[in-house]
Amino acid sequence: MDINLARTFLAICEVGNFVKASERLYVTQSTVSTRVKLLEDLLGQPLFVRTKAGASLTAAGAQFRPYAEKLVQTWEQARHNVGLPTEFSTLLTVGAEFTLWERMLVSWMSWVRKALPAVALRAEVGTSDALMGHVVEGFIDLAVCYTPQHRSGVVVEQLAQDSLVLVSTDPATRGPRGAGYVFVDWGAEFRMEHLEAFPDLAASAMAVSYGPLAQQHILRAGGSAYLPLRAVRPRLEEGVLHMVEDAPVFRRPIFMVHLDGVDNPPFHTALEGLRQAALEEAGADREA
Repeated sequence: MDINLARTFLAICEVGNFVKASERLYVTQSTVSTRVKLLEDLLGQPLFVRTKAGASLTAAGAQFRPYAEKLVQTWEQARHNVGLPTEFSTLLTVGAEFTLWERMLVSWMSWVRKALPAVALRAEVGTSDALMGHVVEGFIDLAVCYTPQHRSGVVVEQLAQDSLVLVSTDPATRGPRGAGYVFVDWGAEFRMEHLEAFPDLAASAMAVSYGPLAQQHILRAGGSAYLPLRAVRPRLEEGVLHMVEDAPVFRRPIFMVHLDGVDNPPFHTALEGLRQAALEEAGADREA
């Protein structure tokens, strides 16, 4: 069976829509429809119920889904391992959200290169939803993200916890009410906690959804923002940024996600190393 048929099937499962699946796969909608028809002909069963609202799995489609996930996972693993240079025994592909690569994951990658020299590494960035899809589809072995989706056959483990602290370029800042405050949207839970902490705060003149962008802006133009302590610690130590006293600290859990039942000793060694890196990072946050 063409592996692209299984990938197309899984893409539709993820987004619930033929059009969105075609956008994700960078193919036309007619190509998606043709692939589904070929797959249904091969299996002898309809896999989707099409409606104006989108596409939902039939009973046969729900039965086929775990097999499709395994097919793609096995193919990707084979493709990567067969293509490795002879000095490497396996490939570990890791994906994380943009703001999570700083410090902890970078130091962990250096540790893997030393502790597991026969393991080749590939790093990717993406949104939480995209990373989850890539884990399920077998494109990546491990994802680190803020908002994972719990699914059968997938292990979701809390790895660490970000401390979102209010920092400012002005040591006299006493809260997020100055003209230079940049609101960083760290998700629905943060928005709710932020509103409870500052119920009378007017809307910020600048709002962003990407923490490093806010940090770059306030370092250039001055101001304040809620940012992860692990990311701003070097700037705090340099005296370029200052932690705002008495401002509430918001916690945001970080999770690692991988498929269940992975039988690969180097992979589990790498996971243990990541757990240790997270513990060390947490210890540094407490000392700060």
